[in-house]
Amino acid sequence: MDSDKKNKIDSKQLSAFGKIERMHPIRMLLYLSMIGIGVLFFILVIAFARTGGFQNESFELPKFFSVSTLLLLFSSYTISKVPGIYKKDKLKKMTRFLGFTLGFGVLFVGAQLIGWNEMTKEGVYFTGKASGTYLYLISALHILHLLGGLIFLSFLFFKTAHVAADGVRSLVFIRDPFRYLQLTMLRSYWNFMDFLWLGLYLVFLFMA
Repeated sequence: MDSDKKNKIDSKQLSAFGKIERMHPIRMLLYLSMIGIGVLFFILVIAFARTGGFQNESFELPKFFSVSTLLLLFSSYTISKVPGIYKKDKLKKMTRFLGFTLGFGVLFVGAQLIGWNEMTKEGVYFTGKASGTYLYLISALHILHLLGGLIFLSFLFFKTAHVAADGVRSLVFIRDPFRYLQLTMLRSYWNFMDFLWLGLYLVFLFMA
């Protein structure tokens, strides 16, 4: 009985290692980078929490931070649909969903900048108290990491829009296995950045 349990555990471990070995190196690098980003923001959030936040001050979290959060959640929905649409060979529909995601992403950045403007009107500056400095720093670093996704998303959007207009190029595009890998990696990174911001937003809301 014990030997059967041991064999099952060993087989599960071998299966897990087998999945890691079969994973594409680029995907592995993406996951490692996401772990690194997660650790960075965890350290910054801990440092922000140690300042006590804005609990002893009359500070309200910018309304446009809430708007930007909703925009990013909408973008997470649209990007999640893209790999499935690609598998169905619907490039024009895929172009639309990539465009929606790109639009939501750009609007998110704009809403964040307006949120910073709201903070300055409330007297919260980057060079002021430590809590304000961390709030600007954390949100700015998130935008910076999201910009990497926006750049790659823009490339895929314009590439797909160009290819969708040509039947021959569409066929080559659809049959390229590396393209599906790119789309799934973009989806993973984008959703990671979305839910990372959602976590940060909840921390800011609690500490405000």
